[in-house]
Amino acid sequence: MSADHARADSLGASSSSPRACPRLYWHIEVAAWDLLGYEVLPGRHADYGPGSPDLPLVAAAPAELQETTAPTDVPIKAAEQRWAAYAPTGTATLFSGGTLLHTDLAPHNVLVNDRAHIIDWAWPTRGAAWIDPAVLILRLLEAGHTLVEADAFARHFPSWRTAPAEAKEAFASANAAAWQEIAHADAAPWKASMAGHTVAFHAHLHALSGNR
Repeated sequence: MSADHARADSLGASSSSPRACPRLYWHIEVAAWDLLGYEVLPGRHADYGPGSPDLPLVAAAPAELQETTAPTDVPIKAAEQRWAAYAPTGTATLFSGGTLLHTDLAPHNVLVNDRAHIIDWAWPTRGAAWIDPAVLILRLLEAGHTLVEADAFARHFPSWRTAPAEAKEAFASANAAAWQEIAHADAAPWKASMAGHTVAFHAHLHALSGNR
């Protein structure tokens, strides 16, 4: 892989990362390319579907990551920068924080055996801890959960339970704008579906804030 991707991917395997992430055993740099040697993890991709026995394991892995501080010696984007172009005016600062975020908790990035393991760190980000639960909600919707069910699942994470409603709604708006741009650039059905889920989730949070 390229050096930039290798630096990003190795974040999830550093000595400070939780056990939910694979261990990095060796790292060789050759010209502008890096070779990374990880532990072998037997398992399968997680099933996010309603009623899946994997769901408690899926909740446990990001919960470990929630306690991990983003390293300061590796150049990764801050959340308030990554979503700045999509966030409602003046709200991007609400995404800031010091937690190491994965931000792509799709089922194919979670391996399951007797526990869940988070892999493929192509989009590491430093930001508010509640952002990963927000990202996970969208993948639960993709797997067939309702808006209420997905939001309730995210409440396993204290960061999501205590996040300001304004911040969650602003991020949902930014993520919806980002996915709509992605779907417009590439008409792949799954991207259009994800864009639809982001719009629906933003509307769900907006309705909740209106009822407070």
